[in-house]
Parts: sequence; C-alpha cells; structure tokens
Amino acid sequence: MKNIFSTAIIASVALVSCGAVQSIVQNTFPYTANVLISTGVPANKEVSSTATASNVQTWFGGNNNAKIKDVRISDAKISVVSPSGGNLSDFKSVKVYISSNGTGEKLVASRSDISTTSSSINLDLNDTGYLDEVVKSSGLTVRTVYELKNQTSSDMNIKVALNFSSIPAQ
Repeated sequence: MKNIFSTAIIASVALVSCGAVQSIVQNTFPYTANVLISTGVPANKEVSSTATASNVQTWFGGNNNAKIKDVRISDAKISVVSPSGGNLSDFKSVKVYISSNGTGEKLVASRSDISTTSSSINLDLNDTGYLDEVVKSSGLTVRTVYELKNQTSSDMNIKVALNFSSIPAQ
C-alpha cells in the first residue's frame, strides 16, 4: 500500500511539473530575425529589410502555437551581432513590423533619436492589441525599417529579438 501511495505522489508531481514547464514556455516565447546593414546604405534615408523570424518551437520541429491565445508583444530589443563588434550609434531610428507571411503587417516596436554607444537597446513597444493570428501562422515575417545618421564604414549584422506573452487556450 505504501508503494502504491508513493508511486501516485511521484506520478502526480511529475505531471504537474511537466505542465508547469509547458506553461512557462508557452506564456513567454521569443522570435528572432537577423538584419544585414550593408556598407552602401545611405544616411538619412529609411531603408527596409525583411526576414522570416524563428522561435524555439521551430528549432525543435514543433508548433504548439494553437494552444495559446491573447498574444501581445512584451519585449523588443535590437543587438549588434557582427563579428567585428560595433554599436548602435550610427542609427537614427528603428521600426519593427510583423506580419503573417507578408500580409496583415503591424508595427510592434520602434525607437527614435537613438543616441547610445551600446551594442544593444530595448525598443519602445507599440500596443497593437492581440497578435494571435500573426504569431499562430506558420511564417512570421519581421520587417525592420531603419534610418542611419551616417553611412557605416563596414557591414553590420543586427539581431531583432521579439518576446511575446500569451495565456494558455482552454
């Protein structure tokens, strides 16, 4: 009898912990996209770059986005990831749009008057309401619109990291 009771408790703890881990993973999840800023990009002109974003679910071959709802943007950040380093002081402004395979585009984050010498900054979020249909699609597209203060002296790679929050669908 003692063994049955112990087994039941261990099984219950294991099931609850698996549910808790799934809940944590599903309630906040990141998407990333890379943008190449070429040397020839002119200053004081908005330039657009589009990339397909990836998240941890697609890395491991799964897509559990059907199990979430009320998706909103919770954090947006850009970082320089060039092997030669660099900083964001060359940027005047950045805007980040998301869409589902290029349709239904929504502005989710932006930043103007960038005056940092840091290699990463948080963007200002644009509360566009719920983003369920865009995030639940099979192809999340990120379009980054940027304007440079000065033409860069070398190519620079920028990583756009978007975090979304949601609640589990019942």
